[in-house]
Amino acid sequence: MTKSLANLTHRLIDAAKSAGADSADAVAIAGTSASIDVRNSVLEQAERSEGTDIGLRVFVGQKSANVSASDTSDRTIEEMAARAVAMANEAPEDPYAGIADAPQLATGIDFSRLDLVDDGPEPDPKWLEEQARIAEAAAQGVEGVAQVQSTSAGYGRRQVHLAATNGFSSGYESTGHSLSSVAISGSGTGMERDYDYDSRIHHADMRDAAEIGRIAGERAVARLGARKPKTGTYAVLFDERIASSLIGHLLSASNGAMIARGSSWLREKLGERVLPEGMDLTETPHRARISGSRLFDGEGLPTSERRIVENGVLTGWTLDLATARKLGLQSTGSASRGTSGPPSPSVSHLTLTQGKQSPSELIRDMGTGLLITSMIGSTINPNTGDYSRGASGFWIENGEIAYPVNECTIAGNLNDMLARIIPANDARTHISRVIPSLMIDGMTLAGA
Repeated sequence: MTKSLANLTHRLIDAAKSAGADSADAVAIAGTSASIDVRNSVLEQAERSEGTDIGLRVFVGQKSANVSASDTSDRTIEEMAARAVAMANEAPEDPYAGIADAPQLATGIDFSRLDLVDDGPEPDPKWLEEQARIAEAAAQGVEGVAQVQSTSAGYGRRQVHLAATNGFSSGYESTGHSLSSVAISGSGTGMERDYDYDSRIHHADMRDAAEIGRIAGERAVARLGARKPKTGTYAVLFDERIASSLIGHLLSASNGAMIARGSSWLREKLGERVLPEGMDLTETPHRARISGSRLFDGEGLPTSERRIVENGVLTGWTLDLATARKLGLQSTGSASRGTSGPPSPSVSHLTLTQGKQSPSELIRDMGTGLLITSMIGSTINPNTGDYSRGASGFWIENGEIAYPVNECTIAGNLNDMLARIIPANDARTHISRVIPSLMIDGMTLAGA
């Protein structure tokens, strides 16, 4: 499959040159996926899909255009190239547009060291169905679970190839296994919902299906009887499952596209402290057996480990070629792209420095406050960092969980919040963003 994708991208490049493009790059993505949903021990839905998508970006001088298709016939490829060149001729000039120079490109690419492919056979749909049934039964077996909303098992295989007129041509393949369960407790207006899941490159790394279902059920039951917490200023602990969303706001604000537009609350913070002293936030794109690991970015540049924040200090922006040129800087090898649009800067994997205390120890020390396990909605001012989100979780009194809470709002300013985070030591190391639970002392909470 990877050879045929390479052939597709080179056919696109040749067609673009024949149509009059000065330079071009092309991407081809092929995928196979299967998904099984079970409800009340009965197969509810079974899906399988296979497809190949292709994308072509052409440049005529400093003008560019992007086209995509899911048909790979010679006629479609020729029409795509002709249409893209015609569109580029009508587009406005962009002084920052263009593909990479040859010396910038990744070389010596060997994806085998990332171990992204499970060499075992594709799971049989009956086996996926059985795994979903096991998880559902385990969730239903938890006392207090009223129903299991959904249980899904899936498998996917994906191939990607990128080529350009600068001589770059490389691709990779990855597999993925997944299982999830969503349980509901209570009834009527008192219903509560929670979940558990696992997703891995290799089936051998997957957690037990019964464990996933049981934890989903226990989490749903634990939320029964939720009520609004007290309004005031309290310590807040972001559970590990949602703590990455907090760090995600820092990533968004340090994205080169935001900086180039001048619409980021971090735009004047380069070289200044944004996290507590001693904390690093590191992009780690070469982690083995982790989905999304990559050796080159969406423009063919090499990826590398990069400190976004070092010892609490913001070291730089996340850049692709275009945003780097706008800012007079060098790309950080962070371009991400699909088939339907041009590249844009994006971070792959992240690791945040973990703390020494467990979440239970942080809860003990916080005295009174809120443990947040889920969030809904958001109001984030990109220019000032003002932050407001709906939340639910558990109220903490005397250093212990007292009762579940919902229908509350937490608010603050991200500049202040991130500078005061206290990390726990519970980050899962097999997911793309290795972020532990994070505590912030003194956030505004609106409840009862």
